[in-house]
Amino acid sequence: MFIVIIIAALALWGLIATIVDLRRDGYRRTPTDWSRIPDTGLDPLHRAEVGTTYR
Repeated sequence: MFIVIIIAALALWGLIATIVDLRRDGYRRTPTDWSRIPDTGLDPLHRAEVGTTYR
């Protein structure tokens, strides 16, 4: 019975710690700062190199 109480206490502690960390760690949406993204004029698919690699 003692071990069951210890396991339940650890589970409760983990649940509370998870909720607290999610609230502190930026769980909410944040807007994108578009000024930090370089404007190349091309989308990433055009910049990808096409090729075949053999081993």
